[in-house]
Amino acid sequence: MRPGTRNLITDVPGLRVGNASDATLKSGVSVLLGDVPFTAAVHVMGGAPGTRETDLLAPDKLVQTVDALVLSGGSAFGLDAASGVADGLREAGRGFAVGDQRVPIVPGAILFDLLNGGDKSWTANPYKTLGRMALDAAADNFALGTAGAGTGATTRSLKGGLGSASVVLSSGVTVGALVAVNALGDVIGDGPEFWAGPWEVDGEFGGLGPVRRHDTLAEPGLKKGQATTIAIVATDAELTQAEAARMATAAHDGMARAIVPSHTPLDGDLVFAAATGARPLKDPLLDAMALGHAAATCLARAIARGVWLAEPADGDPVPCWREKFPDARHASD
Repeated sequence: MRPGTRNLITDVPGLRVGNASDATLKSGVSVLLGDVPFTAAVHVMGGAPGTRETDLLAPDKLVQTVDALVLSGGSAFGLDAASGVADGLREAGRGFAVGDQRVPIVPGAILFDLLNGGDKSWTANPYKTLGRMALDAAADNFALGTAGAGTGATTRSLKGGLGSASVVLSSGVTVGALVAVNALGDVIGDGPEFWAGPWEVDGEFGGLGPVRRHDTLAEPGLKKGQATTIAIVATDAELTQAEAARMATAAHDGMARAIVPSHTPLDGDLVFAAATGARPLKDPLLDAMALGHAAATCLARAIARGVWLAEPADGDPVPCWREKFPDARHASD
């Protein structure tokens, strides 16, 4: 297995990502857009999720494909980002056909970043506009770290961010992950090393190796401003909604590898799955197992990359990784 050309979720052919950020607001939106509709599913492990149109992703529901998935900051206000995306898709003539109308199905999930030091005194909800901006920015290459839905994200001790990673399996199938890391837990132990260190590829988040120093008896704390890691795992494999849901479920293992603790009562931890269907599975059982493992590994790597690439900004409630461990980053460059 090896990373794709970009080491981004857009290594899955037919998928693009757009980001929109507001530095004053300290928040933003990320959109995963398909060139054509794709199969989607979701699995929630956190105790406080915020979602839009996720009920439609169950295998027994009418709509089997979607045009886009949305990750947004803003807590419940951020759910409006999907409205901006839906407007743009409708203008483009995309969506579920109902008579002479097109109804874009745009599932989304939000994270809580309302207490991160940004100016939240808006008079009109800004997230619909940010959603449309992110859709219009969709491309093969996109920024990580302090960008998109990860703009104002935090973890227990560090600034969070937007991360992505990919892998190409021996079968030729590609798997990728996109994640906005905003967790009550930590992505590091007592030092600069990441919990996701054992799954790192080619020094993609510093090449520091696994966590070497940590207190196994330490209890998680609670700081205002952070809660919920939201992610998308994607593949070019041909999957049913049920099979995609299984991949999303397996991907949560990667979240637990990279964030300690994960899936708390106050986090709304959620993973979407997207499958473009370009590559039929040769062995539905064994290939599905490989997809789940790859999705978990990619998600763990993406989480660490998002935090590692975060940039400082005025008023941040916690430092970014490069500020806290400048010598470690220099040693790994």
